Amino acid sequence: MALAQNMPVLSRLVSSSVAIANHAGGIIREILKKGELGIVEKENARDLQTEADRAAQRCIISSLSKCFPKITIIGEEGEEETQVTSGKIFDPDLMPAVNVKCPSNLSSLEEEEIVVWVDPLDGTAEFTQAFECLQSGHQGVCKTLETTCASLLDHVTVLIGIAYSGKAVGGIIHQPYFNYQNPGAELGRTVWGVVGGDVGGMPLVSPPEGKLIVTTTRSHSSSTVNDAISAVSPTEVLRVGGAGHKVMLLLEGKAHLYVFASPGCKKWDTCAPQAVLEAAGGVLTDIKGTPIPYYSTAPHRNSTGVLASAAGIPHDEYVNKIPQHVKDNLKA
Repeated sequence: MALAQNMPVLSRLVSSSVAIANHAGGIIREILKKGELGIVEKENARDLQTEADRAAQRCIISSLSKCFPKITIIGEEGEEETQVTSGKIFDPDLMPAVNVKCPSNLSSLEEEEIVVWVDPLDGTAEFTQAFECLQSGHQGVCKTLETTCASLLDHVTVLIGIAYSGKAVGGIIHQPYFNYQNPGAELGRTVWGVVGGDVGGMPLVSPPEGKLIVTTTRSHSSSTVNDAISAVSPTEVLRVGGAGHKVMLLLEGKAHLYVFASPGCKKWDTCAPQAVLEAAGGVLTDIKGTPIPYYSTAPHRNSTGVLASAAGIPHDEYVNKIPQHVKDNLKA
C-alpha cells in the first residue's frame, strides 16, 4: 500500500523502514539456510562480516535511497555495499503501511535534515557461532558456547536508526529469528518507535521489582566493564550479544539496565535502539550520562560507552554510581 506523500517524512520513513527491515531479515535467514556465509575479518578476529551483513545492507541502503533520495545514510559495512542493480531494490509499498504517529516537533522535517544509521546485522559474532555450532551437529546445550546453539540467533537484529539535529528520533529493530522456538510459527518481529510519538510491534513490559538485572557484553569484557557493573550492585547479570538485543531485553522487562563501559560499539549499534527505548520511556546515554551525538560528521565509535535504563528506572542515579576511574578510562 503506497504511503500518502502528504504524510510527514518521518512517518513515511519509519513505515518504509519497517517493511525494508522485514525484507532484510528474510535475506539473512536465506543465507544462513544455504550455509554460504562468506565470513571475512574486519578490524580483528572478533569483528566479522558475512554475506548476510553485506546483502542486507545492500538491500536496506539501496531501497531507502530509492524512496528517500535526499537523506544521508551511513551503514556499518561501508560504501562499497551500497552499489547494486535496480533488481536488488525492495519496494516497501509491497508491504502494508504502518501507522506511525509523528509528534508536532518532528512533523515538518525535510529529507535533507535526516541521517540514517544502519547496522544490517547486529550480533554477527553470535550469528556465525550459531551457524558453526549447528553445522557441527550439536543438539541442546553446546559445552563450548555454554548455551543452546540456536538461542544465539536471538541476539541477531537488523537496526535502522533515524537521527535529526544529532539526536536519535526514530528507530527500527527487526529480530529475524523471533519465534524460532515455535515450529511452524512465522519467523521475525519488527519493533519501531518515534521519540515523543509511540512504539509499535510488541507489548512493553516493566522489569521485575525488587531486583536489578543488568545486561552487558558477552564478548568485550574487561576490568573497566566489570567495575562499572559491580558498582551498580546487580542481582543478576545477563551477558549477551548485540546492542539491539540488549535494548530489547529492557523493553521486554527482562533487564533493568544495559551497562557497557567500553568503546566497543558504534553509532549504528545504538541509534535505532536508543530511539525505540526513549519512545518507550527509557533513557540511553554514554557511561557518563552524556547524550550520544548522531550527526553525519560524528565519529562512528561510541568512545565513552553506553548506559541504558528501562522506563521507570532512575537513570541519573545509576550514572552517579559509575566509579570515576571508569569514566576517566573512557575518553572521547
